[in-house]
Amino acid sequence: MSRKTLLIVYHSMTGGTLQMAEAARDGAAQEIDVNVRLLHAASAQPDDVLQADGYLFATPENLAAISGQMKDFFDRCYYPALDHINGRPYLTLICAGSDGSNAARQIARIATGWRLKEVAEALIVCTHAQTPEAILAPKQIGEDDLQSCRSLGESLASGLALGIF
Repeated sequence: MSRKTLLIVYHSMTGGTLQMAEAARDGAAQEIDVNVRLLHAASAQPDDVLQADGYLFATPENLAAISGQMKDFFDRCYYPALDHINGRPYLTLICAGSDGSNAARQIARIATGWRLKEVAEALIVCTHAQTPEAILAPKQIGEDDLQSCRSLGESLASGLALGIF
């Protein structure tokens, strides 16, 4: 059986989303039959998307939307990947100040267009940052939330390795 590839694409301004993406990567890395690639949204290219067997998208919610860097990633990769990645699994991680649901819906709509298969509900971690100072401050994600990210990463990688997804 050939080794599978899990692509984790993230953007983070204050460190919260990066912590979540790294935790998911660490969980996924427990599966020895899966190559895990963690790429910043600005670095991820259409070929990265095309060569992966599954995806994990991690973004902060900015102004009730995915971050601009994640939007740029999807803008650059959407059409080159369209109709070439149908049915592949994905998960979403959102680091939000108050809600996160709109960013999760945006990624779900994009993934629907790509005909990806969501394998678990988006994990939204709420930091409760509401003032300009709190929003721009470095974030520290709690251990329980990081463990949830690790578990989702491990589950996605295991499903890829076993051919469940």
